[in-house]
Amino acid sequence: MFGMTPTEATRMAVIKVGIIGCGMITQVVHVPSLNSLSHLFQVTYLCDVSEEAMKHSQLKIAGSCRPKTTRSVAELCNAPEVELVLIASNHAFHASDAVVALQANKYVFIEKPIALTLQDTDRIIAANEAAGGARVFIGYMRRYAAAFVDAVKEVRSIEQIRYVRVRDIIGPNSVFVAQSGTYPRTFNDYREADSEALCTKSRDDIEQALQAELGIAVTKETGTMWEMLSILGSHDLSAMREIMGMPKGVIGFSPCATANDAIAIFQYPNFAVAYESGVDQVARFDASIEIFGDTKTVKVCIDSPFIKGLPTTMVVKETLPDGSYKESTTRRTYEDPFMLELKEVYQWVAEGKILKTTPSDARQDLEILGMLMKAVTAWKV
Repeated sequence: MFGMTPTEATRMAVIKVGIIGCGMITQVVHVPSLNSLSHLFQVTYLCDVSEEAMKHSQLKIAGSCRPKTTRSVAELCNAPEVELVLIASNHAFHASDAVVALQANKYVFIEKPIALTLQDTDRIIAANEAAGGARVFIGYMRRYAAAFVDAVKEVRSIEQIRYVRVRDIIGPNSVFVAQSGTYPRTFNDYREADSEALCTKSRDDIEQALQAELGIAVTKETGTMWEMLSILGSHDLSAMREIMGMPKGVIGFSPCATANDAIAIFQYPNFAVAYESGVDQVARFDASIEIFGDTKTVKVCIDSPFIKGLPTTMVVKETLPDGSYKESTTRRTYEDPFMLELKEVYQWVAEGKILKTTPSDARQDLEILGMLMKAVTAWKV
């Protein structure tokens, strides 16, 4: 089915999707987005540890046939009516879920972060290679926003970057989710064994990431900061890497930062990046990447992903050759990054388009997080 030419692929049947995890991100983002792209995708299977969450999500799926439901990841991954497995389960289980899906020869979409440890990330990379490679897509939706793609090209015209500011200060997600018009629900009909498995795996991940891989003592503060940076930071650090590449290291970290905040300075060969990340109780979404050159500044402005249709914009400020000043704001589309990302997913599965958000690419985020955590401990001593 997926060995067709691009012309034949445009007439192919929709891609059948099985979703693992029926929580907030699935209810608020993935189901509405997949429904809107019903000419490209059809959800055929749902998996979750909560029967009520599956039933609730099942009723939200567009199409004449309701998707099947199961508590078994293996059942979903081995079902013939599933071609693409979308993993939106707790990040603690991303690796185990992905390995099962890859062994079943499925295409796999993993919501960021890919995992919380290098060990789990390497398991995914190995399973992907064993499946032939190019079978795993990591869901960095900001990197598929039209304005971000435009900005990557625009930055190439800057002869020498002088300074960069990466900022992601946001209020409670619940504020935006409540206004999303998707009416998500949370459930607690979990078996005790499932809750214990999550607690155990989460604890093991923190010990593996901090103690085993970084040599950092596990405390309540370091554990909370690692989780915050892994989840919120995966957005910014991945986008930062695509524009500027990997940093050489961290040369500064605020000793006043709390477990919910990160204020750092990354060192690049010829410039520095100021990184500001945190969560507070102000109901606003303040996220951007701004690159400063001698005669041009390029800024990507990002809004909440939970409200569909909020545009990502590119702002360019520059001095023209005749000495005049020009400022422009480009909004190429109102399509939100998740929709644009899913279109890329379709082209990847149906037409063999080369991926940019691979497991090996995502591994670099964990390497940067390691730099940050080592800087934290150095400044806290």
